[in-house]
Amino acid sequence: MTPPSDNARSHDQAPLRAPIEISHRSKEPLYRQLRRALEHQILSGAYSPDVALPSSRDLAHELGLSRNTVNAAVQELVATGLIEARPRSGHFINSKLLDDAITDGDGIRRTNAPIDWEKKIRPVRDIHLPEITKTKNWQTCPYPFVAGQVDAEEFPRLAWARALRTAMEPEHLQFSVRDAIDEDDPLLVRLLCQRVLPSRGIHVDPDNVLITAGSQQGLDLLAQLLVGPNTTVGVEDPGYVDAKHAFARVGGQLFPLQVDDRGMIPPPNRLDLVYVTPSHHSPTNVTLDSSRRTQLLTTMRETDSLIIEDDYDSEFRYRGKPTPALRALPNSEHVIYLGSFSKFLAPGLRLGYIVAEPELIDRMRTHRRYSIRHVPGHTQRAMALLIDSGQYHRTISRRRTQLRTKWETLTSALDEHLPWKVPFPAGGVSVWIQAPDRLDAKILADECLRRGVVIERGDPFFLSPECHRNNFRLGFAAIDLRSIEPGVRLLAEAIDATLTDY
Repeated sequence: MTPPSDNARSHDQAPLRAPIEISHRSKEPLYRQLRRALEHQILSGAYSPDVALPSSRDLAHELGLSRNTVNAAVQELVATGLIEARPRSGHFINSKLLDDAITDGDGIRRTNAPIDWEKKIRPVRDIHLPEITKTKNWQTCPYPFVAGQVDAEEFPRLAWARALRTAMEPEHLQFSVRDAIDEDDPLLVRLLCQRVLPSRGIHVDPDNVLITAGSQQGLDLLAQLLVGPNTTVGVEDPGYVDAKHAFARVGGQLFPLQVDDRGMIPPPNRLDLVYVTPSHHSPTNVTLDSSRRTQLLTTMRETDSLIIEDDYDSEFRYRGKPTPALRALPNSEHVIYLGSFSKFLAPGLRLGYIVAEPELIDRMRTHRRYSIRHVPGHTQRAMALLIDSGQYHRTISRRRTQLRTKWETLTSALDEHLPWKVPFPAGGVSVWIQAPDRLDAKILADECLRRGVVIERGDPFFLSPECHRNNFRLGFAAIDLRSIEPGVRLLAEAIDATLTDY
């Protein structure tokens, strides 16, 4: 295709996007073969209409053809209207014709018809469960009381970058770049067993541990292997929404288990599986008390049922002593423990682990192999080095101190500005608020957003959301400390406006 001049190539000219195969043995003329190949690339979106197409000189050189052959192919494309010549600029796609049917040299009509993906994609089970919708661009709001996020400035980026670099040094390189098929990083697993799990009272061997791409993948693996049609699954109500989806999507029958100020009320009847967040209940942050822990373990053991213990943020307790994990208690073989590195470091890391009996770990390892194979080795080795250096525990300690200050600021502001008293749990990274029945948190969330305040509605956490519209949640991990008190004052104004308009 002719460039602006024979001696210069436009800096806005596109390179040849993909190999073009031209056969000198074919009965079809070479220029026609080239014309069809270029037409295919243009229609498939390989070139931008704003950038000149490759010049005839470049095409001739690249494909080993004469300039005359290339120019003949170009002139046919110009004749169809698919491309057009612009003086001193070269040839460009005629974007007006891209969406229309075109006629090729043999008179055959072709259309650029889209694929009907609704017919191609297997329908997902309709489970009729609510979903959590996050406010888009919450980072731009001055008062983001969002849950499940962290303040990016508090991430130990220097320590993490150092761990990533060290993981590429010769001593560690093999474990960072290898295809481990279905293995985990042995250093990370060993350090988990020696330095992380004992703080939760859990003492296990490496055979009891599986590394996951975050706790959500752990839930999915467990759901795939343990839950099917007619499997009865007890879930906290309110409770973690994504866990309910994981179980329901594979056919599990969900049974709501009520939560009060002592945590989840154990099931009165036999269930195949119970999912529980005992350290800090999601979303209320209430701690499951000791008598109910014992009752739950006894019931599940006697009925040969299983417990999934999601211990997602037990590190963050600001009042009193941490309670041991269910998995740490006697006769807890029925407990499958789910842990995460992501909650206190950064959710984007997607790194967690499961502790269970070796038979289940082996099955999950095999199942994982045919989905993601294994968690990236570089990330695993870097986390192991972070733990081994002591930076992991220093980060936990520093983050706990930072969050305690935010927690104290938030609870104090709520005490001062909210028109009703709120019971504050001893830990967690959010505060759950049950408002008077006449307050609609959906309306309140919109009213808050107009003031630059982001809150999280509580109704999607219930299996019957329509009956619980008066609940909402305030996360405090991501918001700046100085924004908490003025944000709560604006929240109180929004509450007053909502109740007045109701």
